[in-house]
Amino acid sequence: MMIISSVPRRLLIAVISVGAALAAHRSAHAEMSAWAENEGGRMRLVALAPDAAGKIRAALQIEPKPGWITYWKEPGGNGIPPQVTIAAGSAVTLDVIAYPVPKHFFNGAIEDIAYDGPVTLPLSLKAAGKGPVEIDAMAFIGVCKDICIPFQANFQLKLGPAIQSHPQEEEILEAADASLPKPPTADFGVTAHAMSPDKKTLSLTLALPGGERKGAPDIIVTGPSGYAYTKQIGGKRDGVAFKTDIAIGKLPKGYDISGKRWGVLVIDGDKAMETTLAFE
Repeated sequence: MMIISSVPRRLLIAVISVGAALAAHRSAHAEMSAWAENEGGRMRLVALAPDAAGKIRAALQIEPKPGWITYWKEPGGNGIPPQVTIAAGSAVTLDVIAYPVPKHFFNGAIEDIAYDGPVTLPLSLKAAGKGPVEIDAMAFIGVCKDICIPFQANFQLKLGPAIQSHPQEEEILEAADASLPKPPTADFGVTAHAMSPDKKTLSLTLALPGGERKGAPDIIVTGPSGYAYTKQIGGKRDGVAFKTDIAIGKLPKGYDISGKRWGVLVIDGDKAMETTLAFE
């Protein structure tokens, strides 16, 4: 059982030259870039040619070195969330970055929501027009061990028409999709949620998968950008039902929750579900 708390994101960066910390890398290898490397790991871009509607399946592969971690979309108390930026004026746009199920790591009072092994972030891209497509992208991540190092690389891929299969790229992308949390279902999801009038606690009622598990699931609530909440208060499991309150430690000054949508990720054993919470 993980009962933890998290605070607004802060960047814990080693006191080093920014020029030395950011590794620029370019590649023009079609479908899969060369690896960009730095002290804490390596990353590369993988993509398939656009389909008839211009949609491009792509992914950012990240491989931290042993003992290092890299971060989820809301990294916890410290860290750098992954960023992918398409060059201005490009005929390609980025619609969505998806995130596989992360883990929690603790170093004293510091909590990280991160990955300690290879992870592949699926990217949904869209190409304008027909014919060959060139992706010009910048990826920026953090890799951490005793210190946190920002890691930046530029990638260029030229994609021809989808006239042949690329089994290695397809296998990478399929595995990335399989690592994502699932959408809610009738037997695994949020059945009720409510924010307290003072905005200090979020009450959740969950339907959990059947099985022999007795403890609390791991719950990560993402609110305003840069905020993640994970501390459970008084969680109670009754068969496949689970009720708990999530402590909302801080919110931006003057924050109005009305009309907002927050995210919630629930990890119960080897199953994970992600959905949104609407506040009217």
